[in-house]
Amino acid sequence: MNKGENITGIILAGGKSSRMGSEKGLIIFDSKPFIQHIIDAIQPLVKEIIIVSSNSDYDTFNIKRVQDIIPDSGPIAGLHSGLMHSKTTDNLVISCDVPLVTASFLKKLLQYQEEEDHDIIQFEAKGKTMPLIALYKKRCAKKCFELLTNGEKRLCILVSALNTKTIPVLEKEHTLVTNINTIEDLKTITNAIDN
Repeated sequence: MNKGENITGIILAGGKSSRMGSEKGLIIFDSKPFIQHIIDAIQPLVKEIIIVSSNSDYDTFNIKRVQDIIPDSGPIAGLHSGLMHSKTTDNLVISCDVPLVTASFLKKLLQYQEEEDHDIIQFEAKGKTMPLIALYKKRCAKKCFELLTNGEKRLCILVSALNTKTIPVLEKEHTLVTNINTIEDLKTITNAIDN
């Protein structure tokens, strides 16, 4: 089997970025935009990448971009849209605010790709689950739609409604899954890398 021939990478870049004050995926870190770090990490693992965002600035990356089918409905809507546009059963879903993530780390999710009984394979670090660094079956789109039509936007509700497997992140890998939500977060990881 060729690399990721039946996996699609879905990058969720549709958040409001209100705490950061500007479009998170386009913030420069270590001389590249956040989203380029994500693209570089998932490219070796997937057949196709889809960016879910209404911001046309992402078109400069020459990657297929789609918008939420059900607008203004949070991450479940982004996930739903990505899964609906995907042509593969397995989908590596990742938010655009984890620029330290690496391909070798994400490969851990793919070890469970053949487990048909699981809808979602997600990571957990420091007691917190990470449904936005996870492997989703395309069939999850149906439950996303069901929740969205009932006005439900919380990702935790989706995860608890489906058959989810959670993999613990090793302590030495915690930095790889750090969410950068604020300027302070950005300063912290920049200082950590510089030192």
